[in-house]
Amino acid sequence: MLKHNTLVFKILTALIVCCDFDQNKISSTTTDLHRHATLTSLITELKLSGELQFDNLHHAAKDFGNRYHHLPAAVLHPKSVSDISSLISYIFQMGPTSGVTVAARGHGHSLEGQAQARHGVVVNMESLGQSHGMQFHIHGEKPFVDVSAGALWINILHESLKHGFAPKSWTDYLHLTVGGTLSNAGISGQAFRHGPQINNVYQLQVVTGTGQVVTCTEDMNSDLFYGVLGGLGQFGIITRAHISLEPAPKMVKWIRVLYSDFTTFTNDQEKLISLDSSFDYVEGFVIINRTGLLNNWRSSFKCKDPVQASRFFSNGKTVFCLEVAKYFKQEEAETIDQKVESLLSRLNYNESTLFVSEVSYVEFLDRVHVSELKLQEKGLWDVPHPWLNLLVPKSKIHKFASEVFGKILTDTSNGPILIYPVDKSRWNTKTSMVTPTEDIFYLVAFLSSAMPSSTGTDSLEYILSQNKRILEVCETANLETKQYLPHYNTQEEWKTHFGSQWEVFVRRKLTYDPLAILTPGQRIFQKGTSFL
Repeated sequence: MLKHNTLVFKILTALIVCCDFDQNKISSTTTDLHRHATLTSLITELKLSGELQFDNLHHAAKDFGNRYHHLPAAVLHPKSVSDISSLISYIFQMGPTSGVTVAARGHGHSLEGQAQARHGVVVNMESLGQSHGMQFHIHGEKPFVDVSAGALWINILHESLKHGFAPKSWTDYLHLTVGGTLSNAGISGQAFRHGPQINNVYQLQVVTGTGQVVTCTEDMNSDLFYGVLGGLGQFGIITRAHISLEPAPKMVKWIRVLYSDFTTFTNDQEKLISLDSSFDYVEGFVIINRTGLLNNWRSSFKCKDPVQASRFFSNGKTVFCLEVAKYFKQEEAETIDQKVESLLSRLNYNESTLFVSEVSYVEFLDRVHVSELKLQEKGLWDVPHPWLNLLVPKSKIHKFASEVFGKILTDTSNGPILIYPVDKSRWNTKTSMVTPTEDIFYLVAFLSSAMPSSTGTDSLEYILSQNKRILEVCETANLETKQYLPHYNTQEEWKTHFGSQWEVFVRRKLTYDPLAILTPGQRIFQKGTSFL
């Protein structure tokens, strides 16, 4: 007991001196001594094979959203799952009054500080990914890859292709960790067919909020399995996953067409996701008051009718882009055009706006990274990203569009607006992900970037006010929307978000993380307070 209390004192001392107290300034020499002593003690007593870092922690207080910056007391760079388990077990033993929390951080693409732990410990999951490789199992009926939760999807893609396979379901941006996307859902244009990424997992290894390491599947520890998938990091830290694979294509026919009428556009999208033999990827964009739109596409796409396309003007208008893709292997090259034309013949797009590109499978899936590199060169990547992602029921999407597009939003110069339907009747809905009650609903994603020094329409304040107006419309018009990658500030708002799933969510929290140690940045539960 004496040994335990001594270590508690050392951790609390480190947590105190890592905080910034204006009234109680502590010399940097004393702070460094305390940090060094605590680091040595923790590595010795917890037998960590990785590193517990107490200095230069600002990277752990930053994310893609670039709006919240909560400095932790320490960052764990684990080399083994036992490092994570030992740390959480120890903090659990400290009890509810310590206030110490833990957050898993992947590639830092959270939007609202979800992977931050103010005065707590951030676990760098990418460190775990570097020390634990991928194991491929491709000869059975259900091929899969066993990966660390800290592995990036882009690396899984490259390694899988060496075996002639690839995961079935993706996100639009691949430089994200497995644990990060599985804790949310992982939705992209393939979700109408394969479901989100959380529907394409066979097995998970999870460290719970008590420090227990649990292997779970649909049949073994299934409550935890379904809980952590889409569970926003509330029930455990995912450390490994078995990801479903399928034979990989080589090439992609990548197509964009435009619509002037929203009803025609949505009818065609819904038609495509209902077909047994359709495109492999179906998404869309809303484009408001953009000039030179088709000219911008010419650098990457070939226009079927350049003369007619030159007469199409988008400035001052709201138009809708259908983006689809058909995958194929080399031996299918002679027939792929016929398949694409057959599918396109069922649609009612503006024929003068047909743009087609043929790219490799990797080029298509990693397409957003190309834009990222360009923005980084211009210094426009590391800016605030006040994104708003909504799931809108099919029966409400036209009301939503009439209230938002062209009214609240009069242009799309701050970033793309994605819009496409999915059908959850093909999904496994036992996970923690919250969706509208209707089977078919639309993902509408407002992917804005704000200019830090601006006071105009591209300022953070202006974009946040737009987002607020959009949410107010959803509430006053009773559109029954749900947030994807949700963010709320009060537990009452979270209760409304989860609806009938709230009781199950709380029960799982009490079961797997009873002290609310994990992922405090979600602001769902607060350590030391009652959940009920």
